[in-house]
Amino acid sequence: MTSTAVSSSCRDEYMKGVAGVIARKLLRPNYCSNQSDKVSDVTNPSIEGESAMESTKNSTVDFKLEVLVIPVSDVDRAKSFYGGLGWRLDADYASDDGYFRVIQVTPPGSGCSVIFGKNVTAAAPGDAQGLYLIVSDIGAARNELIGRGVRISEVFHDDAGVYAGTDEPYLFGRRRVGGLDPEHRSYRSFASFHDPDGNGWLLQEITVRLPGRVDAEVTAFASSTELAAALRRAAAAHGKHEKRTGQPDPNWPDWYADYIVREQASRELPT
Repeated sequence: MTSTAVSSSCRDEYMKGVAGVIARKLLRPNYCSNQSDKVSDVTNPSIEGESAMESTKNSTVDFKLEVLVIPVSDVDRAKSFYGGLGWRLDADYASDDGYFRVIQVTPPGSGCSVIFGKNVTAAAPGDAQGLYLIVSDIGAARNELIGRGVRISEVFHDDAGVYAGTDEPYLFGRRRVGGLDPEHRSYRSFASFHDPDGNGWLLQEITVRLPGRVDAEVTAFASSTELAAALRRAAAAHGKHEKRTGQPDPNWPDWYADYIVREQASRELPT
């Protein structure tokens, strides 16, 4: 490979090799709902960035969301369901007298785990609703769940300020419009599914976080899948850059890196 001309196919092969190296440097060790320790984020982008930034600056103690507890009626059935999603089994402990049992599972790429079991919560089975799983490619995530036998809704988005309706409630009220967000905006595309007890989960696609939701001085990714998605967006943008300049860019790795760092920090992107 020369430094003067890099074909797209060679570049793709090279990126496969360097992606692993980048991932080891950038993947977050502590992560919940695709957020770093210093993220002050909510899944609803209508919350003003200023308050998010202020809360980050004023915080002197880390409060890391570690576990969500969901109520189930059949522990073994729930264990089978969440294991079928590909979630890691962290623990399965039962007391000798059979009164108590706790199971902990963790979704791929998440530092926040889920606990269910016998006598671990007073909530009624199915009462846990509005549990969000953040993904960088909602189509790919939905297809994977379908492949695992999960009954999941079609992708949907909000109705541009219309919140009243008869649909199952989510972040934008009770009005769901089928399909991806027309502008493919971050935070705006969803899909929903339930476990056997009716506990409700939603996939939400987030590709770029809004200002104040991340530490602008840190570039990090929760998983290799999220990093790969960022590389693909950088590659698409760089292709347009080379088309504008009319020549191959031998410094494309630097361009990719600059694009990814700027995108995650919500800064103006290179052209």
